[in-house]
Amino acid sequence: MSFRWIMAQPEDAHAISTLQQQLNVTPVIARLLALRGITTFDKAKTFFRPEQAQIHDPFLMQDMETAACRLAAAIRSHEKVLIYGDYDVDGTTSTAIVYLFLKQFGLEPCYFIPHRFKDGYGISVDGIEKAIETGATLVLSVDCGITAVEEADYAREKGLDLIICDHHNAGDVIPDAFAVLDPKRPGCNYPFDGLSGAGVAFKLIQATINKLGLPDEMADQYLDLVAISIASDIVPIVDENRILMHKGLKVLNQSPRIGMRALAKLIKLELGSISTSQIVFSLGPRINAAGRMGDASAAVELMIADTEEEAFRRAQQLEQINKKRRLTDADTMKHALSLMEDDDKLDDRSVVVLHDKSWHLGVIGIVASRLVDRFCRPTVMLSTVDGHVKGSARSIKGFNIYNALKQCEDLLLQFGGHEFAAGLTMTEDKLPEFKERLESVASCDLCDESFEPELLVDAEIDLSDVDLKFWKVLNQFEPFGPHNMRPVFVSRGLKIAGNPTVVGNGHLKMKLSQNGSAPFEAIGFNMHEHLPLIRNSNGKGINIAYVLEENFWNNRRSLQIRLKDISLPKNN
Repeated sequence: MSFRWIMAQPEDAHAISTLQQQLNVTPVIARLLALRGITTFDKAKTFFRPEQAQIHDPFLMQDMETAACRLAAAIRSHEKVLIYGDYDVDGTTSTAIVYLFLKQFGLEPCYFIPHRFKDGYGISVDGIEKAIETGATLVLSVDCGITAVEEADYAREKGLDLIICDHHNAGDVIPDAFAVLDPKRPGCNYPFDGLSGAGVAFKLIQATINKLGLPDEMADQYLDLVAISIASDIVPIVDENRILMHKGLKVLNQSPRIGMRALAKLIKLELGSISTSQIVFSLGPRINAAGRMGDASAAVELMIADTEEEAFRRAQQLEQINKKRRLTDADTMKHALSLMEDDDKLDDRSVVVLHDKSWHLGVIGIVASRLVDRFCRPTVMLSTVDGHVKGSARSIKGFNIYNALKQCEDLLLQFGGHEFAAGLTMTEDKLPEFKERLESVASCDLCDESFEPELLVDAEIDLSDVDLKFWKVLNQFEPFGPHNMRPVFVSRGLKIAGNPTVVGNGHLKMKLSQNGSAPFEAIGFNMHEHLPLIRNSNGKGINIAYVLEENFWNNRRSLQIRLKDISLPKNN
C-alpha cells in the first residue's frame, strides 16, 4: 500500500528558530520539538530530563484520601482483599501490581480476572459473589468498574467495601462505591487524565504508602509493570506517563522482576535495551494472548512468580498460548481475505462487515485492524457466541466508529468504545439491517479521498546529516508512543547500493546512500511488493519515508532505516 505523504506543521512555527538558538540544536531537532508542542527552553528541559519530582501528587485525584486510608487500614488489620482485574495487558499488570504490593505486608490477597468468553468485561454480580466466597471484606477493582453502577450497589448490599480504580470514561452515573478513582470522572481535578489503569493503581499505592508513613520510593519497584501497561494500552506518552514510562523502562532493563526476566530470556529480548516498541510488539502480545484466548490468569501468575522455576514455566505457557493465538490469527486473516475477494462489490463499499460463526472472538479485533491497514476501510469483524453476534470494529481517520454505532443503536444489544475501536453485540436477525445501516452512515461521512491512506511526515532530511550527534539527540526523544511517536522522515533521490532482496516473510532489504553518505541498512517489513518499483528506478534514485532505529543482532548494534513507504521521483 502506498501513502499520501503529508508534512506535519507545528502550531507555533516561530518556536523552531527560538529553540534552535536556546538549545543549540539543528533546525530538524527544533522542528521535531515544536511539532510535539515543546516551544520553550523550560518545556524542552522537562521533556529531555523527566524527573520524579514532576510526578503529580496522588491526593489531587478525587476520592484518593478515602481510598488510601481504607487500603492502609486493610493492610494494618490484615484483611482479606480481592483484586478484581481485566483480561488485557493493562488489567493483568494492574492486578499484579496491587497483589505484589499487598503481599509485601504479609497479606494473602486473591484476585479475579473475568474469563473473556464466560464472564465478559468488567465487574459482574458473579464476580462479587466470588469475592464473598473468599471471605474478602474489601474489593479493589483495577482497569474496570467506572460503569458498574448496579454491581457497586450489590457489593454494598452484601457488606463489601468496593474501591474502583479505572481510567475509562464514566457514564451518566458514578457507581456508589466506597471510593471511585478515575482521572476522567466528572469533577475530578487531577492534572492529567491520560493514565493507564495500572497508572491509577500505582497512584493509589503511592498514596497508601504515604498513609502508612513509609518512604515514597517504595512504590518505584512496580514501575516496570506500569511501563508495560502504558506501552501496551496505547495511552499518550506525555506528561506524567512520560516520566512513569522513562523510569519504568529503567527498572525493566536494570532490575526486572523474575517473571519478566524469564519471558525476555525465552523470546531472546536483550535485557538492558528493551524499548517501548519491544514491549508493544514482543512482551505485550504474549501477556495479552492469555486473555485473548480465554483465561488471563496465566499472565498474572507470570508477573507474581517468586521462583525461577515457576517464572520459566509460566513464560513457556504464555509462549505456547501466543503461538496458538498467532495460528488462529493467521487462519482468520486468510479466511477474511477470501471473503473479501469473493465480494465483487467491495470497491463500492465504504465499510467492510464480515461475519463467520466459527471465528475466535479473541483475535477478530487484531484481524480487523490489519484489514483496515491493508484496505483503508472501516472494518467490522463478527463471530457468534451463545446465539449472539459479537465482534470488534476498527476505523480510519475521519470516521468515528463509536458515533456510527450510536446511529445503529436500536439494532444492537450492547456496544462501546471510542473513535477508532469499538465492540458490539446483536441478535443474528439484525445483521442484514445493521450492514445496510452502517454502510449508509459511512457513505455519507466518507469520500474517495478518505480511502487514500495518509502518512504524516515530521521532517525531510538528508542521510548525510544523520551522524552520531544527531542520533544521540534523537534518542533522547524516547520513550516513543502516542503524542510522541517515533519521527517519520523523508529523504529523496537515494541511491541503491547492490541488489535489493526479499528476506523472511516478504520483507524488503537493501542498502541506501545519499549525497556521499555511508550506506544505511534499510528494511521494509511486508514491503516485497515494492521490489518492481525499485527495479524501475533506472538508477535515478528513489524517495523514501522511514523511521530511524537501532537494530540489535548477534550482540551487535547498528543504525537502521525502517521503511514505511517508497516512491519514485516525479521526473522518472
